[in-house]
Amino acid sequence: MQGHGYSFRCLSGTLAVMNPHLAEKFELVDLPHGFYDNPYPTYRALRESSPVHRFADGGIFLSRYADVIAVYKDVRRFSSDKTREFSPKFGSGPLYQHHTTSLVFNDPPRHTRVRRLLIGALSPKAIDLMQPALVAWVDTLLDALAAREEVDLIEHFAAAIPIEVIGNLLAVPMAERGPLREWSLAILSALEPALDKASMDRGNEAVLEFSAYLRTLIARRRATPGDAANDVLTRLIFDVDQVTGEPLSEAELLHNCIFLLNAGHETTTNLIGNALVVLDEWRGERERLLGGDHIRTAVEEVLRFESSNQLGNRITTEEVEIGGVTIGAGVPIHLGIGAANRDPEQFDDPERFDVTREPNRHLAFGSGIHQCAGMNLARLEGRIALQRFWERFPNYRLTGTPSRNRRARFRGFAHIRARLS
Repeated sequence: MQGHGYSFRCLSGTLAVMNPHLAEKFELVDLPHGFYDNPYPTYRALRESSPVHRFADGGIFLSRYADVIAVYKDVRRFSSDKTREFSPKFGSGPLYQHHTTSLVFNDPPRHTRVRRLLIGALSPKAIDLMQPALVAWVDTLLDALAAREEVDLIEHFAAAIPIEVIGNLLAVPMAERGPLREWSLAILSALEPALDKASMDRGNEAVLEFSAYLRTLIARRRATPGDAANDVLTRLIFDVDQVTGEPLSEAELLHNCIFLLNAGHETTTNLIGNALVVLDEWRGERERLLGGDHIRTAVEEVLRFESSNQLGNRITTEEVEIGGVTIGAGVPIHLGIGAANRDPEQFDDPERFDVTREPNRHLAFGSGIHQCAGMNLARLEGRIALQRFWERFPNYRLTGTPSRNRRARFRGFAHIRARLS
């Protein structure tokens, strides 16, 4: 395998000898040294020696593909509702109100009603209409990159793309987009397994500030609606569910607009950043990509190999059996997406990055009724951003070790310094 010495890469060597002690001591709230750089030795140890791993607090971590996808598919026995689980973590404050109202942490029928409205706003036709503006924005960013001697591929490129896309979806005026990324990062950081007071305070403040801004934006849009064909906020304000005849409540509208930004921003930023780093490491695969029409399979392989979202969560509604282990009702289940996406029972040679890998049934977008509503938009952003970047700067190279965001749930980089020629 190829390598430049980064600790989170060259994984065949690091995984050649499995260390069962990594599994024995594994706790999400007390992660082992080096986990943020390279969690995959720990994931392998879990799959092989503790696939249904019980934490000290009684929660369960699943690392095998078959177990994770079985939980995703069984919405009756594994609930996404977090009203009970998040109460001791967040109290009754703004973070609790947000995360228990947004689409991702709810069960049917509420989840079904809200998802139908969001899916309508993210239809294939609506996504197709976004493509020309997305291409133009990516090209603008690439022109700006070309003028710099050294760039930060996160700040100057990867993070700027989804903010533009979500800003356009909600028709947020350009002059008002400045705080969006920081709000998103603060709110999502509060979902980390270990949460300190400073992160809690920043997250609560971000929910309040973002909600206040959205109320103003919504009031403007109610007074002067946009074109519902390409203005998602207008659509969400005025559409009613075709089955129930109900519109979104004010709380649902506010918190699902926040959810759209959060879901669409962080994971897509990570997808683009992770791809640029992985292909600096895997030079042979980079040459294959540049020499052929493999952009679609390459994006899927990045999503598998370095999943932007590494963790999912459910809670049992009754006594269940997983992998031969009996688990009681009311037990939190942590879904190891990053671990499942490297399970050799599902993927041949899973530690190898292969831009032509097919089939590739990764779980980066989840599965079942909670599969990411914006996954096709994320794929479009990734394909356009990466294809045009590689065509413009095929000889880019990293300068120094990229800086991780040091989060267990959302895997990506805070900074990636590079030269483009």
